[in-house]
Amino acid sequence: MSLNAPPARLSAFTRMSRATKSKPDRSREAARKAVKQAGGIGPQRSDPAPKGRGSDPFSGELRRREVLPLLVMHLISDTPSYGNQLMERIAGMTEGVLSVNPNTMYPLLRRLEEQGLIEGNWEHPERRTRRFYSLTATGRTEYERLVEEVRPFLESVAHSIDEIVREVYG
Repeated sequence: MSLNAPPARLSAFTRMSRATKSKPDRSREAARKAVKQAGGIGPQRSDPAPKGRGSDPFSGELRRREVLPLLVMHLISDTPSYGNQLMERIAGMTEGVLSVNPNTMYPLLRRLEEQGLIEGNWEHPERRTRRFYSLTATGRTEYERLVEEVRPFLESVAHSIDEIVREVYG
């Protein structure tokens, strides 16, 4: 069963479960189950992970696998966007599973700009309001490379989550 199954095809238990939990909560729960079923990511720990960076193995692995730069370059490939807009679009696209804060987004944007992959221009240069980012020719080449490199990882995550949903919800 796909995560996008129409409500009529869902069991009564699934419909009841969905009614009591928000969609982002269900997504996070399914992702954590997928990671747990896969045996976790990285070294196994007996103690809980510290709060802050790296406390969520799922989103931490998404960051390590260059998913965030891929998403940023994808979102600005056709239309320039600014940092807050990128954070909102990523959070919406991933239903909160991958939330990006300014302390992550803006250093990433600066790094991509320093590498010549994106170009930033101030909306009003005299007031330094929003900085709109667009993909450079070098960035388009890197984007195409990342699309190919990251896909197997994302497909394995999607497959794991589909298996969990199929196992738990039938």
